[in-house]
Amino acid sequence: MDFKQRALKSITRRKGKSLILFFVVFILGNVIAGAVAIQQSTVNVEKETKRSMGAVTSVQMDYEAYDKKMSNVSEEEMMNMAYPQPPKAKVYREIGDLSYVKRYDLFLTTGTGTVKLKSATDDNVGYGGTPYMFNIKGFNQKEFLDVTEGLVKITQGEGFTDNDIKNGTNAAIISLDVAEANSLSVGDSFVLDATNQVMDDSVEAQSSESGELPQPKTVSFDFPMKVSGIFTVVKKDPDAQQSQEQAAENQWRALEQLNTIYTTEGAARDLSKKLGEAYSSGTDAPLEDMEDNYQATYVLNSPDDIEAFREDANALLPEYYQVIASSDQYDQVAGGLNKLNTISKYVVIVAVIATLLILSLVVLLFMRDRKHELGIYLSFGESRGKVITQIVLELLMISSIALVLSLITGNFLGGAISQSLIQSDWISNSSQEGMVYYGNNLMQNNLSFMDIQQAYKVTFSIGYIVTYLLVGVGTVLLSAVLPLLYILRLNPKKIMM
Repeated sequence: MDFKQRALKSITRRKGKSLILFFVVFILGNVIAGAVAIQQSTVNVEKETKRSMGAVTSVQMDYEAYDKKMSNVSEEEMMNMAYPQPPKAKVYREIGDLSYVKRYDLFLTTGTGTVKLKSATDDNVGYGGTPYMFNIKGFNQKEFLDVTEGLVKITQGEGFTDNDIKNGTNAAIISLDVAEANSLSVGDSFVLDATNQVMDDSVEAQSSESGELPQPKTVSFDFPMKVSGIFTVVKKDPDAQQSQEQAAENQWRALEQLNTIYTTEGAARDLSKKLGEAYSSGTDAPLEDMEDNYQATYVLNSPDDIEAFREDANALLPEYYQVIASSDQYDQVAGGLNKLNTISKYVVIVAVIATLLILSLVVLLFMRDRKHELGIYLSFGESRGKVITQIVLELLMISSIALVLSLITGNFLGGAISQSLIQSDWISNSSQEGMVYYGNNLMQNNLSFMDIQQAYKVTFSIGYIVTYLLVGVGTVLLSAVLPLLYILRLNPKKIMM
């Protein structure tokens, strides 16, 4: 009789032992399948969520690393240490030349308080106690990322022209709210009355001698500009599940966006220079290096390029500066889901080890009971290879049915357990710590743990099926190693005696 027929006959003839082997593989297979389903689902929701968050990156100081370094430094050493300097424009351009970058914006940023030019709301307190505050962003190209990436939309006017960018004119794109507050239209000229308060060294010295508190002096100058466009902020649907802190931060960012004036790089440089001169008047402080006011936002070719881009870009950045990405918020919000992913990996490892041990012992005990049967096969001239193949075939036939069934039941088991864990406090609460601050509105995502909970689903994905079957079949085959060694040591002469 052919060894394949013998394998089938052996399974049907030993129904009891075949059922025992089936249930052992089925039960352990459910544990492995459930853990694999959870692990694959957490990976899938991470990929899809990060992909929907986009591949926008920027550069930010690593305050945590700097504070950690300073905690180990004496006061004397700290006094002699210079504060970390931000990257220069040259470095930002070098990063922008990396192959992962689809496009980037290099812009000059500054800000000023005003008295006459009204901001979007009356309760917007400006710099140094001035009534209003504005952020200024100067670009060196007419199509800047805030527009192309859908953060704002120019609803009136054409925006910047090639001539504006080339000559650095004082063209300005303002929000509709600011335009209405100041009765401005496209083509109108207006004055940015930059007003700030600074400390005069001589006044400060006199105050220290008299014991009185020093009083700042107000410095102001007019910076003429012309409205070349009016924008509106593209509003996102509010998240009903967001916390009060998140809602307050989103409201503040929306107000900050409304009070942003977009202009050319040349105009921003002129304004920064005048602000530096105004701040330095009456003091010994040096003029601010405008190179320190540059920032950059990078849009990558794909979210999959973020980590490679981060590694190459960080190598170009000065100490204590690092690349942050829009998708980094996921790692902060989804801390509980990441914990669930880690647990599922450990469960898979433990379940595979347990399956190897238990299945090896069960099959070995069955082989000992079949010692005389195997001895007869060998004594009749059957090769050990065919005997081994018969045993492996029996094991695979029984295990395959158990693995396929546990593929289905384990998926439902993993879904039920993971949904229960996600809704528990020890998972959801862990996601509220260590939120990242993003200084760039373009990178801001209203992502909450509730969004991740809703996106999390355990399904019969191709990745789940392939991963489970590879792990399951591989474990079954490895568990056959010990019994096969037993067969190789069989001596048919001694058995038949």
